[in-house]
Amino acid sequence: MICQVCGAHNPDDDEFCSRCGHKLLVISGPLSPEAEPEEEDDEEAFSLDEHLLERISALEEAVKRTAETVRGLLTAVRKQEQTSLVNQTGLAALRELLERKGMLEVEEWADLWESKMDFQLLALEKRERFAQVRERIASLYRGERRGDFLERLEEAEQAFAGFDVERAMAALEEAHELDRSNYELAFFLAETWFNEGEGETALVYFRRVLEARPEHFEALVYGGVLLHESERSDAAVELLRRAVQLYPDHFLPAFSLGAVYATGGDLVRATTYLERAVDFEPVPQAQYLLGSSLYEMGKLTPAIRHLRDAVRTDPGFEEAWYVLGLAYLDRSWNRKALDAFRRAQRLNPRKLRYQDLVRYLSSGDASPLPPVEGEAGEWYARAEEHRRADEAKKAAACYRRALALDGDNPTLLLSAALLYLQLDRVAEIETLTRRVLDLAPGEMLEATAYAALAEALRSQGRFREGNRLGKKLLAAGKSAYTRTIAHYEMACNLAEMEEDLDGALDHARRALELAPEELKAFPVAALGWVHYKRREYDKAVDHLTQASELVPSATNLTHLGMALLASGEEERARSVLAEARGLGESGGLEERMLQCMKDSARVVERARRKKK
Repeated sequence: MICQVCGAHNPDDDEFCSRCGHKLLVISGPLSPEAEPEEEDDEEAFSLDEHLLERISALEEAVKRTAETVRGLLTAVRKQEQTSLVNQTGLAALRELLERKGMLEVEEWADLWESKMDFQLLALEKRERFAQVRERIASLYRGERRGDFLERLEEAEQAFAGFDVERAMAALEEAHELDRSNYELAFFLAETWFNEGEGETALVYFRRVLEARPEHFEALVYGGVLLHESERSDAAVELLRRAVQLYPDHFLPAFSLGAVYATGGDLVRATTYLERAVDFEPVPQAQYLLGSSLYEMGKLTPAIRHLRDAVRTDPGFEEAWYVLGLAYLDRSWNRKALDAFRRAQRLNPRKLRYQDLVRYLSSGDASPLPPVEGEAGEWYARAEEHRRADEAKKAAACYRRALALDGDNPTLLLSAALLYLQLDRVAEIETLTRRVLDLAPGEMLEATAYAALAEALRSQGRFREGNRLGKKLLAAGKSAYTRTIAHYEMACNLAEMEEDLDGALDHARRALELAPEELKAFPVAALGWVHYKRREYDKAVDHLTQASELVPSATNLTHLGMALLASGEEERARSVLAEARGLGESGGLEERMLQCMKDSARVVERARRKKK
């Protein structure tokens, strides 16, 4: 039996091809000696016309049955639509009734609904993906326990149908232990764990895929990037080079290898592969990495061209605007440079740093954080380890597991919310901080929750909502810490709105008067930024210099560089902005690489089709 897809020879009793896993449809080859063709009886043979009439009649009957089926489906869809409308109306009525009785907050309802819906959609996506590959996974099994293997697949399918992703993944991992050479199953597990942010687990399965299929496109590229993320650069380069050799006409291998070289400082090789990647797919991430590498090499003209292309395609690309501003500054195009820095600043409103807040809350002068115990405490400890290593995505995954075990612990809720500030996941921040406030854990933790929520709102440009929170916190606050946070948040929001800069200045001054020593840097920086907005550049430079000495963060230094540039101190501005870029680069490249890979599913699918 010959496979119609890959041409491999298979035993006559096989249902699926042993090489590619596709269903065997056609038997080709000479007849066996026993199967002698019978001589045709001319009297019983059908004429060609009779044969065509019979075929047409069969087709007419098939079309008729299809039309009846479609009508039935349309009727069922209309009934389902009516049922959905009735259910939605009932839920809306229930929500309104609960809200009227003061038992429900609309925002909390909406946030919880959105988070649950996101989870269900992700689970549905995994279920559909598994349905696409299930038959191929089953066909590749060559062991002696086929019944147990198929039973695990059936269990996983039922778990996916019930949106129980954890049980489904556990069943599939058990199935994989029964057939470790099943590369389709290994790739499904690797891809799923990769999308969940579990890089090390995904890497284990990508390696197993490569053991069975050394030329597997996605396993080579994704495995290489994960090795790079875990600081095993030599192994990463080896896999990505192999991917480039096997697939020289595809974007992802060239982009990933160029990004790895850029991280290692090998800019000549980086630009070679990034230029190739940009020729295949001129995506903003590749344009930015290429432009940034060219800027570091001193090639300003091509760097500016590629960075302009990046921000033209993605106007919200903060890092590209920032490096473009530096390139303009080196060209002495000061007006263009200042405009680029302003655009970058508007895309990244300043945030209270997670580490600074936690350090202050954990100090002896503040209220101690409630302990996290048991299994939840173990996941919390893992999250903190990942956070300290600047592995925000891994930390977030650990926080999810900890919150599933102890969802009413203020320490977990607040720590996760503050971490999510780094990831710009505003919906989760709102949900978690409101849960903290509902627990009434004490003024210190409530003030920090208000601050995190205000920062999240400001990151979305919702300044007026943030101001309402600030006023509420100011009215309820009694301690200097709480009032400092309230005045600071209102000063930042008013400065960004540029509607009441006198009020912003007053709030910044009051925050500075009340601030404990540990928080002095924040109101000083806010005061300097308000002076910048008021075009009082000398005062802005003084305060921002002081803030940068207290906390030399990328944000403080960027604001100082902009104030220096606006006041005409071009050389000092260039030095300060270069230092700010150095502080702000940590971990950004890896995040961009992984995000680009997840956004490039269409490229992967195109590569898969070409390979076939």
